Amino acid sequence: MPAIRVNDHDMYYEIHGDGDPLVCVGGWGTYCHGRTGNLSRGLTDNYRVLIIDYRGIGESTDDISVEPTMELHANDVIGLLDHLEWSNVHFVGLVGMGACISQHVALKRPDLVRSMVNMGCWMEMDPFLQDQLELFLTMHRDGGFLEFQRFCSMMSFLPDYYNTNRERLLGAEGVWCELNGRYAAHERLVKACISHDVVSQMSAVSAPTLVIHAGQDYVTGPRTTLPIEHAIPGAEGFLMEDAGHIVAGKAQKIAFCNALFGFLEKH
Repeated sequence: MPAIRVNDHDMYYEIHGDGDPLVCVGGWGTYCHGRTGNLSRGLTDNYRVLIIDYRGIGESTDDISVEPTMELHANDVIGLLDHLEWSNVHFVGLVGMGACISQHVALKRPDLVRSMVNMGCWMEMDPFLQDQLELFLTMHRDGGFLEFQRFCSMMSFLPDYYNTNRERLLGAEGVWCELNGRYAAHERLVKACISHDVVSQMSAVSAPTLVIHAGQDYVTGPRTTLPIEHAIPGAEGFLMEDAGHIVAGKAQKIAFCNALFGFLEKH
């Protein structure tokens, strides 16, 4: 798949599947480069799914002279969609900044957004979340990638899942491996996350929106996602009482897919 020049950087992307266009963006990682298995099961069977490398990870470059903001990442996505001549696109934003990017796109270019799904996210940073993200970054800088990975995994996955899958989650090929050896990229992603604040604008979102609340999420959870549901006119909410920050395990994935596909099929 190609990398193109968008918004003054080289942006890598992949398109998988057939059907109506859909963008799926997650947290500090990528679904590209053989990681489509981490997408919701059945997504590429029913939709033409666009996935990307964020600035500074994978095969996307970055310009460190530019201030890292969520709006910058949203402009990258907008530029790519305009290049592809896509419009009326489903946006599925998961586990942090992917959802925040979707919020910006929905506000800046409503013609591009057919529907929006948000989970594990925020519309403004509270002190608890900011301190967590800064602590993750400090651990990466001072303790190295593997210590960051271990601590972030313990906060993002439920204990039973972590205990059962620890060997697979941790290590050079484990979760967030895209950040291994790329502390500077991680730092810029965190800065974009912390500065994200669209509270005063969210009432202008016109796209049909589903906000999924993870009841056992130690990072974000209902305290940061319920305000999004309440702020967007007509937004739907769905509570997954037993879900952590990252949906994992067969039962949780089935519940998530049922909510996701049920919403997408309506729009």
